[in-house]
Amino acid sequence: MIYVDADACPVKAEAEAVATRHRLKIFFVSNGGLRPSQNPLVEMIYVPDGPDVADMWIADRAGPGDVVITGDIPLAAKCVEAGAQVLRPNGEPLTEKNIGQQLATRDLMTDLRAADPFRQGGGRPFSKADRSRFRDALEQAARRAQASRPK
Repeated sequence: MIYVDADACPVKAEAEAVATRHRLKIFFVSNGGLRPSQNPLVEMIYVPDGPDVADMWIADRAGPGDVVITGDIPLAAKCVEAGAQVLRPNGEPLTEKNIGQQLATRDLMTDLRAADPFRQGGGRPFSKADRSRFRDALEQAARRAQASRPK
């Protein structure tokens, strides 16, 4: 299965296309505002408003053989710990080897922004290359997920 932290995900269409190609069930989890899909493999999950409600829904279900798409580092850490494959929307995998560093960087950046309220803004804009990298990474993750399923 594929779980998408969907509220701010820029690659929903690509994720649905890959899931469909591999006949994998895909869950788009958000607190609303997403257009429903007619695809029978797609399930829209609408959770109540609140901090991290969508993240908790995904973290409670994701495990070995699943793929999670999120830019949320604490959610990614929980899913990696549970044995799921995790991808950022730009295709970067989050794994046991790099999740600790990602959490530390996130915490450092949070502290820097708190210390300097004028230091806002994110990184570079999402690009076509990011979208392409994501599609390739999800294809590989979907193959691994299918290979790890019990026969």
